[in-house]
Amino acid sequence: MTPGGKRVTMVAAVAENGVIGLGGKIPWHLPEDFAHFKQTTSGHILILGRTTHEGIGKPLPDRTTIVLTRDPDWRGEGVYVAPTLPDALTLADTMPGDVMIGGGAVVYEAALPYADAQVISEVHAAPEGDTHYPEFSRSRWREVSREPRDGFDIVTWERVFACGGSA
Repeated sequence: MTPGGKRVTMVAAVAENGVIGLGGKIPWHLPEDFAHFKQTTSGHILILGRTTHEGIGKPLPDRTTIVLTRDPDWRGEGVYVAPTLPDALTLADTMPGDVMIGGGAVVYEAALPYADAQVISEVHAAPEGDTHYPEFSRSRWREVSREPRDGFDIVTWERVFACGGSA
């Protein structure tokens, strides 16, 4: 959750071997998953790392985008900028919608302790990659839905709240 209590959801497509990227690109082409990402994140606040945002090339429509960057001089047209994830979450509390974390790997890793849910497209492939989704303790998460699609399953995980421990 954000400091103000907004729901935080991590949205990612992850291969069987944990890969999410290769050379700054997604190593598969699943148009239905892109449509799912759009449907899931539209109308909400999308937090992206600078590299991920630059790889997309522009702010995505129907979303408020916050870009994380440590470069104090970086500016992006049509986006908000924050130096850290906690700063981005505080900023998100002033905006309408829930918070959607869209990557990359460093942002997913930082967001995991704040996340209430994960919506993961489990891609039925094991491509070569240099970027991976963070490991998370399955005992701290409960699978609440699984929707089989052509080439992937959309799996929703909800955090199991318990005292102590890590994500």
